[in-house]
Amino acid sequence: MSSQQSLGPIDASRVPRYCGPATFARLPRVDEVATTDVAIVGVPFDAGVSYRPGARFGPGHVRAASKLLRPYNPTLDVHPFAVHQVADAGDIAVNPFDIDEAVATIESEARSWLSKGTRLLTIGGDHTIALPLLRAVAAQHGPVAVVHFDAHLDTWDTYFGARFTHGTPFRRAAEEGLLDPHRCLHVGVRGPLYSSDDLRSDECLGFQVVPADDYQYDGVVQVVERIRKRLGTGPVYVSLDIDVLDPAFAPGTGTPEAGGLSSRELLATLRGLVGLDVVGADIVEVSPAYDHAEVTGIAAAHAAYELLSVLACNQAGLVRNSSARSEGIR
Repeated sequence: MSSQQSLGPIDASRVPRYCGPATFARLPRVDEVATTDVAIVGVPFDAGVSYRPGARFGPGHVRAASKLLRPYNPTLDVHPFAVHQVADAGDIAVNPFDIDEAVATIESEARSWLSKGTRLLTIGGDHTIALPLLRAVAAQHGPVAVVHFDAHLDTWDTYFGARFTHGTPFRRAAEEGLLDPHRCLHVGVRGPLYSSDDLRSDECLGFQVVPADDYQYDGVVQVVERIRKRLGTGPVYVSLDIDVLDPAFAPGTGTPEAGGLSSRELLATLRGLVGLDVVGADIVEVSPAYDHAEVTGIAAAHAAYELLSVLACNQAGLVRNSSARSEGIR
């Protein structure tokens, strides 16, 4: 954490929200602050998609939808931009035609930030980018737990012979030893699969599954308790595909599936991560061409805000006991 007072968002009472910088939550750029504890990094890459393209425009769309975010989170009782310095690091320029080169570039840039002691909240882009980000995180922390919010497993082997796609990052990560196989899980999975072998293969890689239907049958509080028990102690990486939300709450995505989480359920679940050792996160698969009224962008921006708030709570030591960790979901 930086020793000096953090520079926060532009004051909306002085500069209207439709003016000012096009950064996430109107935060300062990294070149405007002395140090950066948490960097918001965009990765405008979608060459790994299997259906609808357009997630390369996701970072800009989420930034535009974040203008209404405010400095105080009343649910978690934290000022996420005051506890530590958060700044917008712009976008990583990746090759849109060569996936191997793009993956290498993302990993290199992520390693550079992490080597400075900066944590990353990355906005994609398609889910392919999770693999290089996990490579960088694991290089610093060792094998990490992954809590993966998604309608899909993303542990398939190949697609049209390609090993690096938005449906394969967690299989590659498991094969490379980047994941703790005793502490990983998918949340919000639903919809048809190719066969029952998909689930068996996924389990062999070390993942447990919390289906979307469990939110209806068990409720958010019990789901969060199961997530926390599985993640346990040690470094945790959060990977959030916006299609974990029902298309009613996130139409702007590449592979929508009916029957998903509501925005409220997702935000409450993210708040339940307070106190866990979250070392990084990504939010991916926002495809603005299929969005309307910024519905998807707003959901993604608020998810990012809750993740920043979790990091701030952890930084400030605001976790008092297990009941305090659950305040945000009751």
